[in-house]
Amino acid sequence: MTMDTKNNTLIAFGLFAAVLILLPLFVTNNFYLHNLIMIFFWATLTASWNIIGGFAGQISLGHAAFFGIGAYTSTVLFLKLGISPCIGLLCGGVLSTLVAAAISYPCFRLRGPFFTLSTIAFGEVVYLLSSYFRDLTGGAVGLLIPFKPGFWNLIFREKIYYYYIALLLMLVVIAITHRIAHSKMGYYLISLREDEEAAKAIGINTARYKLYAVMISAFFAGIAGVFYAQYVLFIEPKTVFSADLSTQFALMSIIGGLGTVAGPIVGAFILTPLSEFLRAWLGGSYSGLHLAIYGVILIAVVLVMPEGIVVWFNEKLRMVKARIAKRQLAAAAISKGQEVKP
Repeated sequence: MTMDTKNNTLIAFGLFAAVLILLPLFVTNNFYLHNLIMIFFWATLTASWNIIGGFAGQISLGHAAFFGIGAYTSTVLFLKLGISPCIGLLCGGVLSTLVAAAISYPCFRLRGPFFTLSTIAFGEVVYLLSSYFRDLTGGAVGLLIPFKPGFWNLIFREKIYYYYIALLLMLVVIAITHRIAHSKMGYYLISLREDEEAAKAIGINTARYKLYAVMISAFFAGIAGVFYAQYVLFIEPKTVFSADLSTQFALMSIIGGLGTVAGPIVGAFILTPLSEFLRAWLGGSYSGLHLAIYGVILIAVVLVMPEGIVVWFNEKLRMVKARIAKRQLAAAAISKGQEVKP
């Protein structure tokens, strides 16, 4: 990355963060604040999934397991031992990371669809275990977190506090993803995604870097799980370990652009409000219609922009820049009295 590009990226990130920090000064409606919180929440999860699924090319469809482990770790510690969710954030993230390392390392021996199937199986096993150990997890009934407002409990009456916590999580994940993308680790992950055997041949320890990627990804998925539990104040296995969650992580990344820093964020910023607004506007009168509209839009995007919105936009931008440069060269040649070739 050149110095100019790096400076432009930092300026763009700063402006993006500043706009979102100031946005609550103009948006005070709780419905819109809730939608923004969910956008940041999904962007955090999608960007964290993209580290292993996009950069490393290891498509995990059981990633909700790490999300659920984080949610249950913090909630159980809070309800059974009275440990603050502020500490539970770290505990949930660390436990998710350790489980990810233990489970994923042997699964990395599998390739392509076999790895994906193993992650689905892992997610289902965790779901069944959480339903079975009723004394700890509440089983299918779930766990209800008492409403006791306070920073130490990460429970607030006003949504504005959740807004800034969710925003902070998203910005941290974006910054870390950007750092990975432009580091040695990022280049190694992309190389093994494109051709793992070739990456091994040039001396890259592919197993080690895939392990690093899944551990970082699981850590932030676990933290997002803790945030979700404290936001909705209720968790159950069907909600936090659902295979649908993992599918949405992948879907938003694919729509936005796999293996790009901005792709998962763009996917979350487009698909989350689309889903929420369609459900709010159509759900009552035309039950299920919002899902059909949502599906049609997703199919259209995938057909028109198969590599994702960000990649498509970058290609169009490069074409425009090339045309401008060509016209500038032609104008310069004409001013010098030279013949311009078509």
